[in-house]
Amino acid sequence: MSKKVCLGINSAGFNTSCSLFIDNKLFFAVEEERLNREKRTRKFPIKAVKYIFEKFSLKLEDIDFIAIGWNPAINLENLNTAFNFGQTRFLGEIFHNVVNNFINFDPDVGDMSEQIIHYKKKKIHIFFVRHHLAHASSYYLSDFTSSSILTIDAFGEKQCTEFFLGNGSKISSICSQEFPHSLGSFYSAFTSFMGFKPQSDEWKLMGASAYGEEKRFLKKLEELIYPIKDGFELNLNYFNHFQFHRPGLFSDKLIDHLGIKPNEHEKKLSKEYYDLSAGVQKTFENICIHLMRRLFKFTQNKNLVFSGGCALNCSLNGKILSNTPYKKVFIPPFPDDSGVAIGSALFVNHTIFNKKKVNKLIHNYLGPSFSDNEIKKILETYKLNFKFLNNPEKVAVRDICEGKVIGWFQGGLEFGDRSLGNRSILADPRRQQMKDKVNYLIKYREGFRPFAPSVLENKVSDFFINIQDSFFMSKTLQVKKEKQKLIPAVVHVDGSARLQTVSKKINPKFYNLINNFYKVTKIPILLNTSFNVKGEPIVCSPQDAIRTFFSSGLDVLFLNNFYISKK
Repeated sequence: MSKKVCLGINSAGFNTSCSLFIDNKLFFAVEEERLNREKRTRKFPIKAVKYIFEKFSLKLEDIDFIAIGWNPAINLENLNTAFNFGQTRFLGEIFHNVVNNFINFDPDVGDMSEQIIHYKKKKIHIFFVRHHLAHASSYYLSDFTSSSILTIDAFGEKQCTEFFLGNGSKISSICSQEFPHSLGSFYSAFTSFMGFKPQSDEWKLMGASAYGEEKRFLKKLEELIYPIKDGFELNLNYFNHFQFHRPGLFSDKLIDHLGIKPNEHEKKLSKEYYDLSAGVQKTFENICIHLMRRLFKFTQNKNLVFSGGCALNCSLNGKILSNTPYKKVFIPPFPDDSGVAIGSALFVNHTIFNKKKVNKLIHNYLGPSFSDNEIKKILETYKLNFKFLNNPEKVAVRDICEGKVIGWFQGGLEFGDRSLGNRSILADPRRQQMKDKVNYLIKYREGFRPFAPSVLENKVSDFFINIQDSFFMSKTLQVKKEKQKLIPAVVHVDGSARLQTVSKKINPKFYNLINNFYKVTKIPILLNTSFNVKGEPIVCSPQDAIRTFFSSGLDVLFLNNFYISKK
């Protein structure tokens, strides 16, 4: 029996993406933004599809099925400007025609719809998987045999929040909350109120919240969103996210209610905006914890899979185990919309083709990688001075200890929003000034935004309390008070840090780099941030890395085993 080849696609939300599965094994995944260089692009991932076809020598007729993490048939009765399905093409008119054919569908289609296209005598099955079900299918990447599953985002076809139970290879929906009562839209509305870009800059609100006093606005915020038995409700008088004919995400009533005007200068936050962000973060956390506890009432299952865009909130994630009945939590490294390119394919594999549950996801280095020969040709084309190093980790440690900030480009590109040691900017966490240097001279971003410590797996307990594994940099934990002065560049104002635990098994080269730094300094930690500047996606190719290197304040660049400086 021939192997089944599947493409998974996210084409309806932000950060479009494509994945490749062969017989239920995940071989490759990449976000379109990394290839077209448009941050959080909503364009159909045609470059990602073409890249996969070229890398794996595939043609359209080699594909057995395509899984898409959005089911447009569900929403045909109320299409609006927020749901623009016909704006792109997939390999000519083929995909466009499939979407157009949905005019013949019953809108009440449930979890999944199927179309078949014929191409060169080949039947290609296209499965449109309901958005929150695609998020929930992150369960298949966990090591749980059964689990509670919670998905929260701004919106799916209808759902914004949903409870599931995973059992073996089956996922069952328990109950859901529909648009416009959206926790993701609540958070995005205040991201906009703070002067930031909604559906993009929610990180900034989360980072700013540590500088504020949550009590100042908490009671007023609790009048806007409040828990009910199995969910929550928004007071829609204060929000516009569901009124598509009106601009913006909040109404004038919100301004009157809060007693302050929306911020128009995102870099100039006064105390009242820091206090507001702290209140919003606390309100968000309270609702999420309420939802997690209610889900447990249904499932009585102490494993939790948490996915959807709201699962990117690492401040919340670090508090789940201490505030809920759960004993283990799995959060994928791509809980946002990019991840439904993987989730939709997983759902089809397990539901339609009855595949057994796959092994736990070990890493997310799923994207493009480049050989030394490829990189050398690029460096020679650019006529750059470079050195080949047999042990780049030792040279990198020397430079970091001298106060240099390095670009570190190795192996496969990370899939997801976090740089986990393959496309990273690295610096010395012992130097307080590194925070400002990296923020202002390299990243060109706001000074209140923190940096992550990448920590040797076996040394986490030396620096953090209430330790948890955080291989995907998804949780914020408290740094021990006596250790904070040792690593000031990666400790946030509230004594927290969004850590990455680094395993030798998962990323031996990055582990060796940090371990070499530890041998020299007795500090098993490096400052790690994504290899990009403000407004751009994380670098994908050596060309991207070279351009970012020479247009920023980075001191040196490591491309695999090659060393490039500006001298």
